[in-house]
Amino acid sequence: MAGIQEILTLLLIIIGIIFIPRIMSGGRVKDTKKRKKIHLSGRMRLSIILSIITPLVAALILKPWAHNFVGFILAGIIPVAAGWAAYWIISGFKNHNNDPRGRK
Repeated sequence: MAGIQEILTLLLIIIGIIFIPRIMSGGRVKDTKKRKKIHLSGRMRLSIILSIITPLVAALILKPWAHNFVGFILAGIIPVAAGWAAYWIISGFKNHNNDPRGRK
């Protein structure tokens, strides 16, 4: 069992890690790069969830660990890959049509 001295030592180390950088920098914390927030539309959120649920449902129904691994690939993995490939291709055409440099 830890004694009071070990507990106080750990608390002192934690306090030092938190407060010493603030004391040394004059009370201000240096600005770090702000992360860009990602805004996902409802359609994109639905696509991500369906990409997770489709292979899970196919795995529960087809049980690829017992048999029918090829069926699982055909029913669970390929539709997800094909859907994201179609999204990638369509978004590429949309970005090409909206090229800010005026290229066609």
